[in-house]
Amino acid sequence: MSEPANGLQWLGREVEEALRHKGATQQALADATGYKAPYVSKVKSGKAMPSPEFAVGCDRFFNTSGYFARLLAKISERGHPDWFVPYLELEKRAAKVEDYSNALVMGMLQTPDYAEATFRAVHPRETDDQIKARVEARLRRHDVMDRETPPLLWVILHEAALRTVVGGRAVMAAQLEHLVTESTSPHITLQVLRFMAGAPASSLPFTLLTSGDGATVLYTETRNQGHVNDSAAAVGSAQAAYEQLRAVALSPEESVFLIREIAEEYAR
Repeated sequence: MSEPANGLQWLGREVEEALRHKGATQQALADATGYKAPYVSKVKSGKAMPSPEFAVGCDRFFNTSGYFARLLAKISERGHPDWFVPYLELEKRAAKVEDYSNALVMGMLQTPDYAEATFRAVHPRETDDQIKARVEARLRRHDVMDRETPPLLWVILHEAALRTVVGGRAVMAAQLEHLVTESTSPHITLQVLRFMAGAPASSLPFTLLTSGDGATVLYTETRNQGHVNDSAAAVGSAQAAYEQLRAVALSPEESVFLIREIAEEYAR
C-alpha cells in the first residue's frame, strides 16, 4: 500500500492493520497500553497524534521490535524538508533557544491558520493534503515546550512580522492573541523590535540554540537550505548581535502590550 500524504492517517492505518493481523480488538490494545478506547479510536482513524508512550506500548502489544516508535519519529519529521531536520534535532535537545524573526512569526509559535497561509504562499501548487502535512509538522514543533523541563525560549520579533498581514486580518488577530497567551508561560519571553528603533543589528533572521552542557550553535537559512555553524567566531558574532537587538527592543511587558494592541486593530 502507498503511504498517505497525511502522516497521522498513515500511522493509524498501520495500527488498524496490526490489530487485524493479530486478531485483537481496539479495547484490547487500549487495555495493554493503558489508554482509553476513544483515544485508540482517534489514533486509528488518523485524528490524533499518538504519544511516544503509546507507540512503545503498541510495539509491546504487537511484538514489533520498535516499529511503531520509529514510525512515530518518522512522521514527526514528515512535512519538513530534509535540510531542516538537523535544526529540529537541535531544537528538541536545546536548553535555551534565542530566535530573531524579522518577517514572519517563529514557526514554533504559529497558529494552524497562520502556518497554512505561509505554506500556501510558498507552495502554491501543492495539494490540500500536502499542505496539511506541512502544517501538522510545524505545529508539532511546539511539543518541546510541553516537556517537563522545556527549553527557555526567547523570541525577538521585528514589528514587520506583526504588521505583515498573513492569511487576512482575522488570522492575524488570532495569531497575535496566541502570542499573548504563549507569553504567559514562564519559559517564553517575547520582545518586539519597533520600526522606530532604526537599523537592526542583523538584517537576517537567525537562531541560537544552547544545549544542556552550555554549547551553543548558530542556525541560519538561505533559500531551500539550512546552515548550522558551531564555530566560536560565528556564534560569538551572533550572540553579540542578539544582545544588541535585545537591548533596543521593547521590554517583554511593553512588547506584550503592543502585540495585544495590534491584535485589537486587526480584530476591528
